Amino acid sequence: MDQTVSSQKLRFRSFRAISALTIRELATSSSKTSGGYLWTIIEPIASIALMSVIFSLILRSPPLGVNFQIFYATGFLTFNVYRDVSGRVQNTVSGSRSMLQYPSITYIDAAIAKMLAATITQTIVFVVVVIGICLWWETRTVFIAAHAIYAMFTAIILGLGIGLVNCLIMAYLPMWRHVWAVLNRPLVLISGVMYLHDRVPQPYQDWLWWNPLVHVVGEMRRAFYPQYIGEYVTMAYPLGVGLVLIALGLALLNRYYSDMLIRL
Repeated sequence: MDQTVSSQKLRFRSFRAISALTIRELATSSSKTSGGYLWTIIEPIASIALMSVIFSLILRSPPLGVNFQIFYATGFLTFNVYRDVSGRVQNTVSGSRSMLQYPSITYIDAAIAKMLAATITQTIVFVVVVIGICLWWETRTVFIAAHAIYAMFTAIILGLGIGLVNCLIMAYLPMWRHVWAVLNRPLVLISGVMYLHDRVPQPYQDWLWWNPLVHVVGEMRRAFYPQYIGEYVTMAYPLGVGLVLIALGLALLNRYYSDMLIRL
């Protein structure tokens, strides 16, 4: 009986800690720019508008469907979910060091809070941008929620796994933060955001298949284009990669967490 009560208290305390940290993360991330939360919506809209103009100058029609804006949005916004989650989670220890000094708050609480903050933000952005595009233009798309939810969930899991592993590496190799930023820049170009993976010539198509984000973006495209088969999409692969990285990251953080707090 005592153990049950104690377990319930721990769960409640963890829930309160995660809730408070999530609110703090949302508040602090919004205050970094003068526009706050408004800028998080304006930025992807500006990117989609710019790329749509470039697309329209190069091609007569998008690689899929009839509307450049929704085609690019389905890829870019999905990629942005992964990028925001991984970017926030990799700062779990360094960005929350003062909060982690309290015994009631653990690095797991902080990581979950950052993941939730990124998920909430990117979900709002996704809904606002997609609805705005569909109201403003004739997209001729059919939304299938199951595919979209699966793609978003997998992007979150993948971002969480990479963020946790990077969190540890950056504590011991601070230079990795800059190296990873450089490596991450061309990722949007090789993740199928601006093209269809199955139209890439061989052997590059087979090489790019190993990029987990290619499958996630392909799944999101199937959420808006029912006619798009996307035979290359194997969602078990990015989901498996994400779960393995999460397990590895948690195991390493559990082992070296105390040392990391001293180093940072």
